[in-house]
Amino acid sequence: MLNFIYRLKFILIPFFILILSVNNLKAETVNQIIVEGNDRISPDTVIMFSGISVNDDLSENDLNQVLKQLYGSNFFELVSVKIENNILRIKVKEYPIIQNVIYEGIKSSEILEKVKKEISLKSRSSFNKILLIKDKESMARELKNLGYYFAEINTSVEELNDNKVNLIFNISLGKKAKIKKISFIGNKIYKDKKLKSIILSEEYKFWKFLSGKKFLNEQMIEYDKRLLKNFYLNKGFFNVVINSSFAKMINDQDFELVFNIEANPKLYFGKLKLNLPTDFSESNYESLNKLFNKLENEPYSLYNVENVLEKIENITVNDQYESIKATVEETIIDNKINISFNIKETERIFIERINILGNNITKESVIRNQIEIDEGDPFNSILYTKSLNNIKSLNFFEKVEGEVLKGNKFNSKIINISVVEKATGEIFAGVGTGTGGSNVSFGVKENNYLGSGVLVDSNLSLSETKIKGKLFISNPNYKNTDKSLNLNVESSVTDQLSTSGYKSNVTGFSLGTDFEYLDDLRFGISTKNIIEKITVDSKASLKQKKQEGNYFDNFLGMDLNYDKRNQKFQTTSGFFSNYSVDIPILSDTNTLMNSYNYKVFKELYEDNVSTLSFLLSSSTSITGDNVKLSERLYIPARKLRGFEAGKVGPKDGSDYVGGNYVSSINATSTIPYFLENVQNVDIVMFADFGNIWGVDYNSSLEADEIRSSVGLGMDWLTPIGPLTFSLAHPITKADSDVTETFRFNLGTSF
Repeated sequence: MLNFIYRLKFILIPFFILILSVNNLKAETVNQIIVEGNDRISPDTVIMFSGISVNDDLSENDLNQVLKQLYGSNFFELVSVKIENNILRIKVKEYPIIQNVIYEGIKSSEILEKVKKEISLKSRSSFNKILLIKDKESMARELKNLGYYFAEINTSVEELNDNKVNLIFNISLGKKAKIKKISFIGNKIYKDKKLKSIILSEEYKFWKFLSGKKFLNEQMIEYDKRLLKNFYLNKGFFNVVINSSFAKMINDQDFELVFNIEANPKLYFGKLKLNLPTDFSESNYESLNKLFNKLENEPYSLYNVENVLEKIENITVNDQYESIKATVEETIIDNKINISFNIKETERIFIERINILGNNITKESVIRNQIEIDEGDPFNSILYTKSLNNIKSLNFFEKVEGEVLKGNKFNSKIINISVVEKATGEIFAGVGTGTGGSNVSFGVKENNYLGSGVLVDSNLSLSETKIKGKLFISNPNYKNTDKSLNLNVESSVTDQLSTSGYKSNVTGFSLGTDFEYLDDLRFGISTKNIIEKITVDSKASLKQKKQEGNYFDNFLGMDLNYDKRNQKFQTTSGFFSNYSVDIPILSDTNTLMNSYNYKVFKELYEDNVSTLSFLLSSSTSITGDNVKLSERLYIPARKLRGFEAGKVGPKDGSDYVGGNYVSSINATSTIPYFLENVQNVDIVMFADFGNIWGVDYNSSLEADEIRSSVGLGMDWLTPIGPLTFSLAHPITKADSDVTETFRFNLGTSF
């Protein structure tokens, strides 16, 4: 019997499936469509949303699809559909219309505006309970990003006439979630102190009351994970994994932020090679072979890989191979990673159109000047990405996004570049104090004047010895070129009567341009015009008194900068070189001024960055005249610690008169410190060497003693501004020099 039932099952099941299928296939032709229950939305619109037209054949499956489409419109709270006697009857209940969205409980306008951006339900939109749930989730997520992990969000709906409602959000922020402790699990290579200096999140300390980084922020935590991964990748840990990050509650307000790090054994560069298409000129890439030889057996570094790709990009574009694809092929053998950089030509796709969207203030030409490709050019992904980065670097926009769409032709693309503008103006003030005295400064700055991309910066500073006002205007893309046009107007009064026996009143302006001559090499040229009045102390020497009077100077200035630092701030490798010269054209003293600066950075070991810098300056008259007092040179205070600023070098009576030549050499090396929870602090040991010589108006004052000092210094970015101090011990000096063991400076902007 059981066997019979079992066999019968396999006969009947297909039969029933067939019957059901036939039933679903039965369709009825729609001769008429009737819409009921609608108020604001017209019957035609409801029918459009349904996707059904008269004379369509409608099955049960089709009815279900109609329901799905009508609910998907987000206009209807309830929907029913029925076909009978060839009449399709659609009955709907519309969602209420939101008259007002009311926010209660948030007093801060800044927090409120950020919360509002996360809400899709707006005034005059349809009220949808599903969207309300999503909005609450988005709002809670944004509040967490702001540190309010314990925020409570309650909603209520106030019913009004005519199927309208008021939507009310009642928000209790609660206490901000503080990061009490940051821990790292699985890390056995680097100290926690080092890893804490890599990430943005900070442990809560009372002196960090101005920092928002001490509160939990999920977006910041995700960014921290990327920072940690990049750090390990640049240290040779190719397979590093940041497995997870989580916040562990310590009490009702404090959390422990934990990062789980899995760092596999360090890898080293093996063989590096470049594979080119046959029609590419290999000679253009010879410089890469030297770089490959240098990198071989060095610890693997993502930065170095990206640096190679950037060099390939620059060479390839300059070689006019515009449509290329660069890929990296990596092979690991033991502790070595062999890398092949493969270059392929791709099918040429042309740019049909470039659209700029979202710029309400910034002129379109300002944005287009940053785009490396043009309409009609072959599409190049490298140049496209570079263009987006150029626009971001303007710092005019909160967000820059690019979208590449299919063009109207089979081999064309349309590029949409969308921007979200931000405030670009600044009002600032500052105070500072130190062993050299106190100072006050304030000013106004606009980085994007009238949306033109022009920088306008005006400021005034006052100290015990100097009053200076400045107006600087710069157009970085003058007449849609890659060259800048810069205007600088200055006026100052400098009182050096007590130290150098003179007072100077200067008014002048400069007009110039600068541009990128080669990669990382910028060239600038300008004309400088100065009117100056020098007043000499009645007790000064007769030769100094001869320089009292009015002066006019016109200079041709040239400037050359070569910057190969890996990053502008917190540099760990590379070098920076600068040469400047001011050539007198029309001048009462015909002073020729030269200056050369060079600084190299090297990370010798973990937690260490060492630097070596060199300075050589000269100020001499090309006609043999005496260099005026204000153009004479002094060793900069930051270049010779352990000596009082301005009180080093040749001396005429009681006055330090400077010299025609200055040189200095400075060596620094950061040293580790053992305060785990102190960040933004650099402690360095240093050795300074300097010399000043040449007094053209009185050669008897010349001295050629080399000054030197050693000591310890600290740079600390405090909540009230940067604090720097040094303890220095002079090793060699001249008899007339004034030494200074301790020096500090504290300043801030607000």
